[in-house]
Amino acid sequence: MYSGAKKYEDYAYVLDYLPHGRPGVPRGPYTQGGVLQLIGESYFTLLEASPKRDANYNIRDRIFVGKGSRALVSHIISRIKYDELTSSSKAELPTIIETIVIANEPFFTNFFNTSQQITPRMHSLELIPGIGKRLMFHILDLREKQSFKSFSDVEQRVNLKDPAKLIARRIFDELSQEEKYLLFTRPHSERNF
Repeated sequence: MYSGAKKYEDYAYVLDYLPHGRPGVPRGPYTQGGVLQLIGESYFTLLEASPKRDANYNIRDRIFVGKGSRALVSHIISRIKYDELTSSSKAELPTIIETIVIANEPFFTNFFNTSQQITPRMHSLELIPGIGKRLMFHILDLREKQSFKSFSDVEQRVNLKDPAKLIARRIFDELSQEEKYLLFTRPHSERNF
């Protein structure tokens, strides 16, 4: 889904702030001041970052983590997997994913307009929860006549209840499970943050 040379996150949302580091993980020089668990807004990358001293953090805050001068993050420690998230981070994740999807409505609405087949027998639309073959063919027919303009347009014309929530659920599944096809996230093996 995502292409181009840029593979790092510019902004991320705070999932959890651990002033003493992640439990069970030895404290090294990079975690002396604590650890932030974050989710990036471009690629939904799960990250751990070193907070700046004397900075205040609130769960769900959107902060700059890109290249250059960062006001709230000293540096990115590493990319992490879903299993490495704290219980609090796991609890916040679905809500924050939905926040990101709604904030980027034009991009995700365009998914309904431009999605393609993955295999000869499977279309990427079918990977969205609640969309089967019949509804997929209906969406393809409707988008051929006129592109979708917003989530409410998709909801009204397709009769698909809360498309933002369905896309957010797919993203959550891609992060929390071993999915064969990734529509909105990057494979964990990619090293860029």
